[in-house]
Amino acid sequence: MQSTAQPQFSIVVPMKNEAENVALLVAEIATACEGYHFEAIFVDDGSSDQTLSRLQDASRMMPWVRVLHHTASGGQSAAIHSGVIAARAPVICTLDGDGQNPPAEIPRLAAPLLSENTSPSLGLVAGQRVRRRDTFSKRMASTTANAIRRSLLKDGTRDTGCGLKAFRRDAFLGLPFFNHMHRYLPALFAAHGWEVTHVGVEHRQRHAGSSNYNNLQRGLVGMHDLIGVAWLIRRRKRVKPQEIGTSP
Repeated sequence: MQSTAQPQFSIVVPMKNEAENVALLVAEIATACEGYHFEAIFVDDGSSDQTLSRLQDASRMMPWVRVLHHTASGGQSAAIHSGVIAARAPVICTLDGDGQNPPAEIPRLAAPLLSENTSPSLGLVAGQRVRRRDTFSKRMASTTANAIRRSLLKDGTRDTGCGLKAFRRDAFLGLPFFNHMHRYLPALFAAHGWEVTHVGVEHRQRHAGSSNYNNLQRGLVGMHDLIGVAWLIRRRKRVKPQEIGTSP
C-alpha cells in the first residue's frame, strides 16, 4: 500500500543479472504486503543484462518500488548497505533477488519488530531455511561452512546465509561495514548488544537465471571473512553506561 505516511518497513532486494526475476518478485511482494505501508528498494548491483530497465519499468507502474543503481558491482553486502541507507522506514526486511526467498514470509519476519510489545533490545529476526531447494553440492558446502562458523562465532544460527531477515535500521547502520558482512549479521548484532531471534522460512528453486558465485568462491571468501569477523568480535568491549543525576 502506497501512502504519504512513513512506511512501516522497507524491503531491500539486492539484484545482479536477475532480469527474469523482477516481475515475479514485484508481483509477490505486492500480494504479500497488501494492507501494510511499505516500500521496496531494489538495488541493481552493476548488472549487465536488462535488470535495471525492468526495475525502472516496475517503478513506473508501482509507486512503492524504488530503484538504486551501482554503476559497478560492489557485492551483495554493498547493495544491502546502499538500500538500508536510502530506506525511509525504521524496520528493514531483506530478501535475495534470485526468487528463492518467498516474499510471503516478509510480514512474519517483520511482525516481532512492528509489535507494540516488542523488546527494545530486539535487533534482528533471522530467517532459517527449513526445506532448502538447492543442489546437493551447494547444500553440503553450506552445511559445512555453517558448522565451522557456529563453532567459531557461537552465534546460535543454523543458516546464516538465508537472505530473509528483518532488523532495526539504526542497529544495522551502527555495525561495522565490510564486504560479505550480510553473512554474519546474527553474530554482529549479538556482539553489539542486540537480541537475535530466528524464524523458520520456506525456500524454493530458482525461478530463472543462475548463481553469481560457485561453491569454491564462497568457501575461499568465507574462510577469510570468518577469521576477520571473529577478530572484530573479540576486540569489541561492551561497557554499560550509568546515568548520573545532577545534584539538587
